[in-house]
Amino acid sequence: MRNRIKNFFSMTFGCILLSVGIYFFKIPNGFATGGVTGIGTVLAQITPISPGVWIWLLNIVLLFLGFVFLGKQNGIKTVYCSMIYSAITYFLEIFVPISEPLTNQPLLELIYAMLLTSIGSAIIFNSDASSGGTDIAALILKKYTSIDVGKALLAVDFIVAASAFFVFDISTGLFSLLGLFAKAFIVDSVIESFHTCKYFIVITDKREEISNYIIATLHHGVTVNQVVGEYTKEEKTMIHTVCKRIEAIKLRNKIKQIDPHAFIIITTSSEIIGRGFRGV
Repeated sequence: MRNRIKNFFSMTFGCILLSVGIYFFKIPNGFATGGVTGIGTVLAQITPISPGVWIWLLNIVLLFLGFVFLGKQNGIKTVYCSMIYSAITYFLEIFVPISEPLTNQPLLELIYAMLLTSIGSAIIFNSDASSGGTDIAALILKKYTSIDVGKALLAVDFIVAASAFFVFDISTGLFSLLGLFAKAFIVDSVIESFHTCKYFIVITDKREEISNYIIATLHHGVTVNQVVGEYTKEEKTMIHTVCKRIEAIKLRNKIKQIDPHAFIIITTSSEIIGRGFRGV
């Protein structure tokens, strides 16, 4: 129950970042970096149907596909994120109306637009959900192919961004393409950072003290091997363990305190799957 509440708080925060990035930076500048909003804008230029109707119709279709291909649980989360995102955007339209860019620096606004929307999308993706729209198509591609989420978004949104050249001016089209590529890589980088862990290899004479600290204080498992140093011919213990980034400095300092002569190798792992970390 606690994890579920935490999950929904994370999704809500992601939706807030997404809404702020789109409302204050993307829409006023006409940055068409893909998404259902971009598709609706483009289709409205070549049909008598308004962008709002297109966006509504496309979201309904994609939400249905999400339930079919991604499962009920993901579908419920996606409906929640879509509602929260729409509500926040509507709130901003009512209480903070804006009709033009905040500054006269389009590159600066593009940076903020991409950072806010990319981090928001990554937080939502990390909760096994999406904000609806083409995010659903990206998750479907990720599930049934080996494409990363960011690359999937790039594939889904590229055509929309390219269409901006014909709907808007060349400058806006170029900014849109730049933002599209930037978002694809930022999303993957942020998602990867959520799961980054530190892998410790410790060669020491103080096996029991170090192992007890890792197990009792950090609540992580330990694997132990007996090894022999080829140069010194001395027998020592090799300890293997994995911890979260915020625990790494604490563990390193504790090891040096217990055994100042310990040989420590610390490497970064992009993802750890197993008990105490991420489920399979």
